[in-house]
Amino acid sequence: MKRSLLFIFSILLCLGIYSQELKVKSFSLAATDISAQTQQRKDLNDEPCALVKVQFVGDILNVKGNVILPLLKEDYETWVYLTHDSRQMQVTAKNYLPLMIKFADYGVENVEKNRTYVLVLNQMGMSSNPADVSTTASTVSVSPVQVPAVPSNTISDDVITIPVKDGICIEMVKVEAGTFMMGATSEMKDPDSDEKPVHQVTLTNDYYIGKYEVTQALWQAVMGNNPSHFKGENLPVETVSWNDCQEFISKLNTMTGQNFRLPTEAEWEYAARGGKKSRRYRYSGSRKISDVAWYNDNDGVETREVGTKKSNELGIYDMTGNVSEWCQDRYALYSSSSQTNPIGDNSGGSKVFRGGGWFNQAKHCSSSFRYNNSQDYHFDNLGLRLALSE
Repeated sequence: MKRSLLFIFSILLCLGIYSQELKVKSFSLAATDISAQTQQRKDLNDEPCALVKVQFVGDILNVKGNVILPLLKEDYETWVYLTHDSRQMQVTAKNYLPLMIKFADYGVENVEKNRTYVLVLNQMGMSSNPADVSTTASTVSVSPVQVPAVPSNTISDDVITIPVKDGICIEMVKVEAGTFMMGATSEMKDPDSDEKPVHQVTLTNDYYIGKYEVTQALWQAVMGNNPSHFKGENLPVETVSWNDCQEFISKLNTMTGQNFRLPTEAEWEYAARGGKKSRRYRYSGSRKISDVAWYNDNDGVETREVGTKKSNELGIYDMTGNVSEWCQDRYALYSSSSQTNPIGDNSGGSKVFRGGGWFNQAKHCSSSFRYNNSQDYHFDNLGLRLALSE
């Protein structure tokens, strides 16, 4: 009896520890603090950053947003450099639920370059409903990158943030090189003929892939227009052709000095399967499609904000559902021979897209299912995700 009571007490104690909440005691401009100038850091556009000094008696594990890494930690203070005009950030501390801080709630519309701000955090207390974690981390935001409203399966440490314009940034997740079986492996039920034969593919180079689908806010910042049928800054951009994507990427590269591109079909599938962390799911991050995707059976009406379902094993969102995503390759039938760094067919005008979207049935959203169409084809179920060579 005593052992049973001790076991129950231990479980309740663990639930309490891991459901503590943070709260903001204060957030304000430190008008006389010139640390942001004397210890300046610049973003990739060579613009000075804002500095937020986070004061908290505890272990800050991660800060998300338009952050220019690394974080600087000393005693109970963590220095976070943000691109100017940033409007929010999310703080995760050890044994605490993630906390989203919207600066406007504390009288600061956005942070300014070369200015220092002080954020003081303390413990709110035990959550009244420890099981309801997902609602605590949810947020409605005008930032082009939506922080996930559902805890991911795995959060990768290998994430880079690349500023673009006006506080808009791109988060890219590192995918380690490796070998996998591409096509209709055993977990892919009722595959189409062009998902066969299964064949071995080796990717010899690490690469980065977008943590989220390209949002309308990012497209608007680069192109100055928004072709999407369903409007919303944090919705994925859609109704874009492969040719449109190439124009967007060209302009984005000019703005950032990077070499963004579309992923190859093999890179896309390897990342969707979880890379070296793959658990052999049918869908990207789960055997149950509704955990990770907006698709016909739980949506069937419109796109949804990026990052509002669970991520896959690498911490990548919406590779199943929401919108299908263009790949770089020309479409070609598979062969059974092993391949290294495949790039598709050398001829033909049909381009590949993957992942399925809000319009599609579950069968058409598996990680091996293939679509193709002409490079000027566009539809409100079709968008893109970026890739970047290391």
